[in-house]
Amino acid sequence: MRNWWLASAMWLFSGLAMAGMAPDQLVKKTADDVIEVIKSDKDIQAGNQQKIFTLAEEKILPNFDFEKVSRMVLGKNWTKATPEQKSAFQAEFKTLLLRTYATALSKYKNQTIEYKPFRMESDADSATVKTAIQQSGGDPISVDYTLSKKADDWKVYDIVIEGVSLVTNYRSQFAQEIRQNGLDSLNKKLAEKNKAATGK
Repeated sequence: MRNWWLASAMWLFSGLAMAGMAPDQLVKKTADDVIEVIKSDKDIQAGNQQKIFTLAEEKILPNFDFEKVSRMVLGKNWTKATPEQKSAFQAEFKTLLLRTYATALSKYKNQTIEYKPFRMESDADSATVKTAIQQSGGDPISVDYTLSKKADDWKVYDIVIEGVSLVTNYRSQFAQEIRQNGLDSLNKKLAEKNKAATGK
């Protein structure tokens, strides 16, 4: 699981300058920038969680279709939810992801990324960019980024690490809690975990 989040965090650390890029260019440019920032930032290397969290919060969302991810993670429960429940879930789920990405960013140890050949139809509105993270002393980690076109920009809505989908992983976890206790209970538990982890 640590490698899963490290792989996703290495990519999802990006800025608004990525707007208008093709999917494969977006992934490569972002990953290159992520690695450069981590290597040059002594606070991140030292594990300054507050700084890492702040940077992740500022940089993740521009290239991530968070609303689409939320809809997909909740599945049929999204359509049944009230606007208030949707808003509460998105807020807590975002914090959960940011916390996890921030933790993973601090674990980067000179991994490199191999980019697989990319093909896409000129009029396509979805794409998958395949990569592999090479790590010293370990097997490569396969990482697939699934993107969709939103206006003129490409946004990530799922990451598949070693065959494990971010969306599927959380959907199965959350569905069980919703079945047993309802969406309000899930939102409450997410809020409690986030508060305990961040101290806020």
